Amino acid sequence: MIKNPVTTLCYLEKDGSWLMLHRVKKEKDVNKDKWIGVGGHVEEGESPEDCLQREVLEETGLTLLDWSFRGLITFTQEGYGTEYMCLYTSRHFTGELKTCDEGNLEWVPIEKVPSLQLWEGDHCFLRLLAENHAFFSLKLTYKGDKLTEAVLDGRTDMLA
Repeated sequence: MIKNPVTTLCYLEKDGSWLMLHRVKKEKDVNKDKWIGVGGHVEEGESPEDCLQREVLEETGLTLLDWSFRGLITFTQEGYGTEYMCLYTSRHFTGELKTCDEGNLEWVPIEKVPSLQLWEGDHCFLRLLAENHAFFSLKLTYKGDKLTEAVLDGRTDMLA
């Protein structure tokens, strides 16, 4: 089971690229070898925005100046439980990129991100971000590593 079912994930954007984290440094990592944005679990007493700012600073050395709350992603998987991920993007930040102890950080052109090793469901919300879709709620259901259902705003099966 996960620690806290509420998490954050942020895609920082600069010059047509997203800052991606290649999770290759931790042995026991549900995201091992995958490319993801930066973020983590909300800690006791934190709001999602507190967590967002803390995690981005801890993982990248960058301080967010502002951000956009783009969507809520509900992940379900048998044996894992349910996770609610607050999804953000930011184009305004300051600081120097540092080495991350969870993986390798790399600026990747947005159009090349889909060719990276991603979770299958990440393609759904990354497409919505790239298309500048309005705020959305997306439910992603997995059986093991296989995406079995993707429901957008409670109405549309994105896999159909």
